[in-house]
Amino acid sequence: SSEARHSTAVCSSTSHALSVSKQTAIFEHQLLYVVVIGGGSLGCQTLYHLCKLGMTNVVLLERDRLTAGTTWHTAGLLWQLRPSDTEVELLAHTRNVISSELEEETDLETGWIQNGGLFIASNKQRLDEYKRLMSLGKAYGIESYVLSPAETKDLYPLMNVKDLYGTLYVPKDGTMDPAGTCTTLSRAATARGATVIENCPVTGIQVKVDDLGVKRVKEVETAHGTIQTPCVVNCAGVWATKLGEMAGVNVPLIAMHHAYVVTERIEGIQNMPNVRDHDASVYLRLQGDALSVGGYEHNPIFWNDVSFSYWNIFTNALLVFLLSLLVCFPPESFTADHKPLMGEAPEVRGFFLGCGFNSAGMMLGGGCGKELAHWINHGRPEKDMCGYDIRRFHHSLTNNNRWIRERSHESYAKNYSVVFPFDEPLASRNMRTDPFHQVLQEQGCVFQERHGWERPGWFNRGGPAPVLDYDYYGAYDVPKNTDYKYSEILGKEYTFDFPPHHDAVSMCCLSCRNAVAVFDMSYFGKFYLTGPDAKKAADWLFTADVNKAPGSTVYTCMLNKRGGVESDLTVSRLEPSPAHHPLTPESNVCDLCVDSRELLQEVLNSDLSNDAFPFSTHKIVNAAGHKVRAMRLSFVGEMGWELHIPKESCLPVYHAVMAAGAKYGICNAGYRAIDSLSIEKGMDLRPDDTPLEAGLAFTCKMKTSIPFLGRQALEAQKAEGLRRRIVCFTVDEKVPMFGLEAIFRNGVPVGHLRRSEFRFAIDKTIGYGYIRNPDGGVVSPDFVRSREFTLERMGVTYKATAHLKSPFDPENKHVKGIYG
Repeated sequence: SSEARHSTAVCSSTSHALSVSKQTAIFEHQLLYVVVIGGGSLGCQTLYHLCKLGMTNVVLLERDRLTAGTTWHTAGLLWQLRPSDTEVELLAHTRNVISSELEEETDLETGWIQNGGLFIASNKQRLDEYKRLMSLGKAYGIESYVLSPAETKDLYPLMNVKDLYGTLYVPKDGTMDPAGTCTTLSRAATARGATVIENCPVTGIQVKVDDLGVKRVKEVETAHGTIQTPCVVNCAGVWATKLGEMAGVNVPLIAMHHAYVVTERIEGIQNMPNVRDHDASVYLRLQGDALSVGGYEHNPIFWNDVSFSYWNIFTNALLVFLLSLLVCFPPESFTADHKPLMGEAPEVRGFFLGCGFNSAGMMLGGGCGKELAHWINHGRPEKDMCGYDIRRFHHSLTNNNRWIRERSHESYAKNYSVVFPFDEPLASRNMRTDPFHQVLQEQGCVFQERHGWERPGWFNRGGPAPVLDYDYYGAYDVPKNTDYKYSEILGKEYTFDFPPHHDAVSMCCLSCRNAVAVFDMSYFGKFYLTGPDAKKAADWLFTADVNKAPGSTVYTCMLNKRGGVESDLTVSRLEPSPAHHPLTPESNVCDLCVDSRELLQEVLNSDLSNDAFPFSTHKIVNAAGHKVRAMRLSFVGEMGWELHIPKESCLPVYHAVMAAGAKYGICNAGYRAIDSLSIEKGMDLRPDDTPLEAGLAFTCKMKTSIPFLGRQALEAQKAEGLRRRIVCFTVDEKVPMFGLEAIFRNGVPVGHLRRSEFRFAIDKTIGYGYIRNPDGGVVSPDFVRSREFTLERMGVTYKATAHLKSPFDPENKHVKGIYG
């Protein structure tokens, strides 16, 4: 609104005047500041939320004026529903800040307009995705409706609905004004003691090396002077890569031109909802009595020369007036996995990132600004932000230009694609492979990509399906891959029903339960903990007591100080010896189950009986003439051994195992089978879950007096009672569920499924979710047992049975080799 824009101008002028008065103190005194660089959505939101945490020594530097970067051209759309529970929560916080919190705090309007949002579906799969979003929204109290074409026409009379399959309508979606939002945020932050300095370009970032050889932020250099600081926050948008280079930090994002047009006045368009036509890859944002229309194509223009010149933005934006349309090609930054880059950079302590938002920086800004502020102030975010953490990418990828360019292009090209459960990228594949890769590929392995690794997904009976070089979807005159079997297989998996590979996974799972299966688990991380204080470190880091005899293996958790599970893992005690042994962090792992004892007895030179090789122990053995470390444990709930094998011995040992296993009906299995098998054992963990909530209290040495990280939080939670608890649900109908389905207790939403799979051993769908008491009270076992539960999938409700223990082998006898 013009009123909001007028308030914006006054606010900007005032905050700038305040910041000038403080510049001398900031540049000349040796005070330590948190320096936020970039005056767009993320920079202003981070500044505001740092101040909300009570920090006043915070300064925001903007090389020109607030929103002068990529924020100035954003559509400002806010949609409340996305296919991620964490993102739904982040969006909810942004909406709360923009629609009410800021106005209450400053008496200024942000320019928020609640005109609703409408998602268009042109096919059944797209409407199924919308129905999934609607069900998830019910768990969060978000009002939404799936409309027929006729109902859509009643809501939006100007729309041609002849080719529509249906729509999803969310009445409380809306539009944010970028300038009004950012200036009001800066006004609120300066009122709490922060400083905003415009027209202050950063020219350098100095780092120092401490006594332990760790690089740390030292100071920020600007055209007006130097600011001493232990903390820099890179919110520089498409310029984030250049800012990272100043400190020796890799920022893996790519800038691309994003096209949109602004129409002339359209009669009757006023007050209509914003529209996303995902299948046409366009959005329509209401702009008074006109529309701003943008889209995502397969051949975006790479913005290779990211100049720091303010006016160069407008030059590169290519604003063109065509008849009655304003056509604009401004820059946007995209990342390799379509997720933002946040958190502390692994290369330099004190260098934080808040960038790479893939056209969603405005709508995610409030939630991400809050989490980033908490990250800076407390060392970690409050929510599960692992999918956004810059550390999710291996350093061999973040400095690989091919990987960054290909994957970022694909994330742009698929920006509006349906998010299917079993989709995989086609770009930048085969970057990291293990010694088993080729032999498994020859046997029909359909690989998944995780963190650059190629890991076995499942096995296709139709023969090899290798991943080919990226063809950019035929753009830029790159020849499109033809007869591409891997891509064809993926295309057939694009469904919210049981996928075609369902039967193949079933065979692997049943083979594991009833015969023997082999899994390549080299993807699992392996670390040494050594040194004179290794015992002290282990006592503090691990929840379980790992002070066992050499040769023992202990399942444990590692927590943060709030009691959340950062990792669950096994810790194996080694013989104290400087001698080399084959279990190194580079060793590769194959895991065998059920008939593994009889099979491995023919391959290993060791007695594998219960007395000689008990459960949860390990030893170095000889396998087909090669030294390996064998561990008796399993991640799929059956008796099994892990073989940790040096790289050069992987294939000979694998071939020996497969040859010996032929008469047992051995089969190769992948992570799709692991997902299905492991879900029966009842775990789903994130950093915002505690072991008590997750049913893992047995991993915690609470009965000892040994302190460990997070113990205090667990003791407080135990005394107070659990306000949320993991529960297992089974559904008798043979219906596919993939997670995000809403959980109802006596018709009242109490949570959603975190993960779900079809369980072949019990022939039922099984899912796990954390439930809450709607009254905020304790979630006791009686709270679970005393009522009826239902699960909602795509708007359809199914009766569910709640279990406090796994419905399969609840006493964990199988993993210990106890059958019958």
